[in-house]
Amino acid sequence: MNSWRVIALPVAAAAVAVLEHAELLNLHSLPVLIVAVAFLIGTVFCAVHHAEVIALKIGEPLGSLVLAVAVTVIEVSLVISIMMATPETSSEVARDTVFAAMMIVLTGIVGVCLLTGGLRHREQAFHAQGAMGALSVLATLATLALILPNYTVAVHGPYYSQGQLIAVSAISLALYFLFLFVQSFRHREYFLDAAVAGDVGSAVTITPATVLTSIVMLLVSLTAVVLIAEGLSPVLDDAIESSGLPSSFVGVVIAAVILLPESIAAFRAARENRIQQSLNLAFGSVLASIGLTIPAVAMASVLLDIPLGLGLEAEHTLLLVLALFTTMLTMVTGRSNILQGGVHLVIFVAFLVIAAIP
Repeated sequence: MNSWRVIALPVAAAAVAVLEHAELLNLHSLPVLIVAVAFLIGTVFCAVHHAEVIALKIGEPLGSLVLAVAVTVIEVSLVISIMMATPETSSEVARDTVFAAMMIVLTGIVGVCLLTGGLRHREQAFHAQGAMGALSVLATLATLALILPNYTVAVHGPYYSQGQLIAVSAISLALYFLFLFVQSFRHREYFLDAAVAGDVGSAVTITPATVLTSIVMLLVSLTAVVLIAEGLSPVLDDAIESSGLPSSFVGVVIAAVILLPESIAAFRAARENRIQQSLNLAFGSVLASIGLTIPAVAMASVLLDIPLGLGLEAEHTLLLVLALFTTMLTMVTGRSNILQGGVHLVIFVAFLVIAAIP
């Protein structure tokens, strides 16, 4: 399961991070910056790979939780490093990142998967119960975390009061773990491909040595990502500012990096006519993004006394509602084709345009 690449790359990335923190590398130098970004993206892939190995070994629901926590650690580290570097201007980077993750998944990833599957297989079937269940959880979490803060009166929006923030974080965690329970135990058949519904499948043989290696390399990968992200955050801010893009575009970049491994896996599954698995990967990644990242960032905000703005701006709220509404119309039928994929991609293009030119 492991190869020399997924072991050597995190170690090399950790070495780069140590050299950067020792001020022996200058990330403002373009060649060094390119190398650091390449190591960051590669190490994200390695971290997800090692988390998947551990998940296969320990089974569900802990397997899904390990993968979700690994991705969340990466996302939270990127967000908090930027918030700590410039607390006066980056209080809304968590909001921008989670919103971007939702739009990328609901319109970009889902759109590409539906279009690819429709082109290759004409029409694909999936369990509407599972997809609609995931969407109901996602819509609830999105409303509580990203829309409701604009309408509370305890503190002027887009902020929650500390008590409200703690309560919403606890509710988000509870709902996310309830979804994991339903997906992994109570109604697992809703999330299996039609060809294997009711069949748990054969267990993958993974040796204890492989698991131990993956545990160690997962820790190394996450540490390397956190350290490199901390060094790259001011460079990313400067690059976006100098390019004329709005500061909120930082969230799009972070979300794109975090979702890249799962996006590729979802695309491959749709191409191989496993659309249910493709949707599970897409919805699972964004549910973890909002269900775990918001509580983690909220805790950091309370402990570090950093302001945390969560309420979306009007145009972003409209795009989010449109994306959720369209996705629900797509999923309620249990069948997909190229038209639905095309509609989702049109909304994705609109999101990118508004993100770059508000």
